[in-house]
Amino acid sequence: MDAYDTQLRMVAILWSLAALFALVLAGCGPSPAPTTLMEEGGLAMTFEVTSSAFAQGEPIPVKYTCDGDDISPPLAWGDPQEGVRSFALINDDPDAPVGTWVHWVLFNLPADARSLPERVPPDAELPDGSRHGQNSWRRLGYGGPCPPSGTHRYFFRLYALDAALELDPGADKKQVIEAMEGHILAEAELMGVYSRQ
Repeated sequence: MDAYDTQLRMVAILWSLAALFALVLAGCGPSPAPTTLMEEGGLAMTFEVTSSAFAQGEPIPVKYTCDGDDISPPLAWGDPQEGVRSFALINDDPDAPVGTWVHWVLFNLPADARSLPERVPPDAELPDGSRHGQNSWRRLGYGGPCPPSGTHRYFFRLYALDAALELDPGADKKQVIEAMEGHILAEAELMGVYSRQ
């Protein structure tokens, strides 16, 4: 090996070390701060969804499960800022053995809605224009907690949107999520649990 080859090898090694050093530095630097809705030019708003039937993280009463009347629980939420044109609600169980099980999909709730009563009927379209999507039982409307065993978590996620969704009744969770993309102004979440032996 002559001097020229040795120099080429040394240059290649130095470049490799420089590249490795740059990667290490990049990995050690501070993580970028999450982009907020305000930074994106959207509405930075906070609101929450609650139920008079159960508190955050608490057991869902039997009445609202497959072991009881299997009716939807009452929900209420705060007054969001201007810009909301509709709401969408997705209720699911991420602890189901077959993967996330969808219990309720309801979209195009009017912008002035601030609550849902107990026992929302499973009609394709409600008098206020809200539309029911399809749950994992391939039915419209609410289907209550019905775990095969153990304790499962049930999330009620309410989305404030800047548009109504151009979807027909019967749309599934995936279709609703895709249609909401780019239109979510805020999200509120209520989680309850239910156990069966």
